[in-house]
Amino acid sequence: MKLQVTLTTAVLFIAAVCLASPKPTEIPSAGFKTRCGWFTNPTPANVWLFDREAEWTIGVQGGYQLDGDWPWPIFKRGQWVRTNTGNYGYGCACLQLRVNKQTHEVIEIKSARARLLAQCRNDPALKKWNRKGKW
Repeated sequence: MKLQVTLTTAVLFIAAVCLASPKPTEIPSAGFKTRCGWFTNPTPANVWLFDREAEWTIGVQGGYQLDGDWPWPIFKRGQWVRTNTGNYGYGCACLQLRVNKQTHEVIEIKSARARLLAQCRNDPALKKWNRKGKW
């Protein structure tokens, strides 16, 4: 009887742990969050958002790409800095998005809006990215 109770308790404990743990196929951070920072598109198919928390990959040429169409920030004159031929460069933006915090990949973008360059340049939390880009 004692062995049966111990086995039952062990099985229930293991089941509780398995049910509480995220499945490998589940995506962490299921909710949308607004993140603001440097939005950069230096070359074709390469797009990132650098916010106060991390570098978030939207697309890498030959690698990860966010599926489907998604809203791009609409930058007015003076809000986008060209750093390459064409319209490649960077700007300051806020994106409402979902991310995978383990891989730092953006998995969905709900909305995007441009901000003034000064808003990112003057944000102390974004200063750590100054070495990464040309902003």
